[in-house]
This record gives sequence, structure tokens and C-alpha cells, in this order.
Amino acid sequence: MADLTVKDVALRLGDNEILKGVSVAVPAGEVVALLGPSGSGKTTLLRAIAGLETPHSGSIAIGDRVFFDAAHEVELPAEERGLGLVFQSYALWPHRTVFDNVAYGLKLRGVSAAEIKTRVEKTLSQIGLGHLGARYPHQLSGGQQQRVAIARALVYEPPVILLDEPLSNLDAKLREEARAWLRTLIVTLGLSAIHVTHDQVEAMAIADRIVLLDAGVVAQEGAPTALYNEPATLFAAEFMGSNDRLDGKLVENSGGRATIELFGERLTGIARTKVASGGKATGIIRIERVRCTSNPGPNRLKMELKAPMYLGERWELVFARENLSVRAYASAPLEPGEHYVEFPPEAMWVF
Repeated sequence: MADLTVKDVALRLGDNEILKGVSVAVPAGEVVALLGPSGSGKTTLLRAIAGLETPHSGSIAIGDRVFFDAAHEVELPAEERGLGLVFQSYALWPHRTVFDNVAYGLKLRGVSAAEIKTRVEKTLSQIGLGHLGARYPHQLSGGQQQRVAIARALVYEPPVILLDEPLSNLDAKLREEARAWLRTLIVTLGLSAIHVTHDQVEAMAIADRIVLLDAGVVAQEGAPTALYNEPATLFAAEFMGSNDRLDGKLVENSGGRATIELFGERLTGIARTKVASGGKATGIIRIERVRCTSNPGPNRLKMELKAPMYLGERWELVFARENLSVRAYASAPLEPGEHYVEFPPEAMWVF
């Protein structure tokens, strides 16, 4: 297996610049998630790799095999790239059995009937559907249909699997189960894959590395732990995780620490800004790092509890003060009224 390399790919649709020079590398056996909000360019990039969209600059290759190179006017059609593609809608043929859906790509490639039977049965067994080959898509659950779509992409052993939000059509509980199953499959088979999603929890669970896109450019890339624990920009910090945002005035910025003033109180965090003192700054903190106390102290704001919400394994508490609203988690509900909300300095970034 060889590495997939995308270099400086730019693509426009009409006058709209969708990708603005994106570079991504997918080492053999690694899963990379393209993560970002709607309109960030993640699906367009996947389609460009698949050969379904044509960039106006850049190059795409697997090892020494060039799929696209604008400078040398090279462009292989999608059917010659040999990549496995799993669509968001699954795109299963309703009049074909599970076996025939999975076998179809092999038939187009002229594989013998005996080889098709062996490879399809092996692939269905790998995804846990070996006993359902004779059924039709309408006889399957949503999760089973999703597995068939993945099996169809896996059966001819492509060098890279392209997954376009494959779990988005499942309900919340099925999506969690499918997420665990898909990660297990990827690890077991040693797959190389690009996984497009707007769900950051899904990206962190499934991928070895995340490429976070923002308006057609790479905002940050790295291991899931790096993006979650060390965001480089305000966009990355806010997109990853569930957060509280504290907008204030920057009163100090030195030694890797920055302090903002809010309601006359000072809150200190890890400096992620080069703004000089006196300018505006924003504190970002993951909700699970916020603490609730009954006494004043450093990095605490007095706030009123507005809404306790029971989530099953914990409570989510909503606090407010003037136009500021923050959330925190707790193991038990608090009494109504005012409380002190603490934002630990080692857990808050100041941008």
C-alpha cells in the first residue's frame, strides 16, 4: 500500500472558491477525517480525490500513480482510480440482493464468477452480514444497509476507502454503535481511509488524524487529542467539543498566560493571542472543565443558576449574568440562586 498525497488543491464552482490550496497526506493504513462545518469544502475535497470534481490547480496521487496534476494536464477518470467510495445515501440498488449489490463492482471489472463468490462471501463475513446475502435492501435495518455500502467499497480491495458522512442517516443510538463497529473494522483490516464528517465526536472516535477545514483552507490538523487539547485558533477551539465563551478586555499577556477582565473580575488562562493589553479577547473553556462552587475565589464569577437539566449520567447547569450565559456539568443539581462558577486557568484558552 502507498500513501495518498493531495498537494495544494484549489477548486472553484462558478465564481465560488470552494478549496483554496488544500494539502492532505494519508499514510498507508491510516484513517484521516475531514472535519468542518457545512460549506468548509470537506465533501468537495473528497469528490476531487474520487474524480467526481475537477480542481483548477494542485495534484492528487497514490504513491507514484498520479490521479490529477493540473500543471501537467493529467486527470484520470473516477473509474480508473480504483478507490472505494461510500455515499451518504448508501446508494444501494433496491432490486438487487445484498450479494449482488456487493458483487456489482467486481462484475464490471470482469472478475470470474467463482472469484466473485469467494470475495463477496469473505467481505460480507468480515462485516457481520454473511447470513444476509440473499436479502434485499428494504429487508435490512439502516445500520445493515450502511454495512452493505461499506462492503461494496471494500470488496475489490481498493488502496483507499472514501467515506462521505456514512453514519449521518442513522439515528443517535445506531450512530454510536456504528461508530464503534466502523473503528473496529478499520483497525482489524488495517484500512486506509478518508472519512468526511461534520460531527467532531465521530471524527475523534474513528480517525487517527483530523484535518479541520474552514472556508476551504486547513485550519488545523493533527491527532484527535491534539485538536481537542491544543487548539491553535479560536475557530478550532470552538468547533471541537462543547464550550463556554467569555468575551472580555485583555488586561495582561505575558509568560504564556493571558488575563481578561469581565464584570470587573479578572480571569486568567493559557495565552493563544498576541493582542496587546487593552484589546478585546475571548476565553474558551470546555464545559466539562468548568466547576461550580459556593465561595468567591480566583477565576470565579458570581452567576445565577437559570436551568438545571438532567442528562442521565450527569446534570447540565445553565448560569447567567447580564448578557453572559455559561454551562457546566455536575453530578447533582444545585439549589436555585447565585453560585460561583470557576474557570480553571489551566483549562481556559485566551484568544
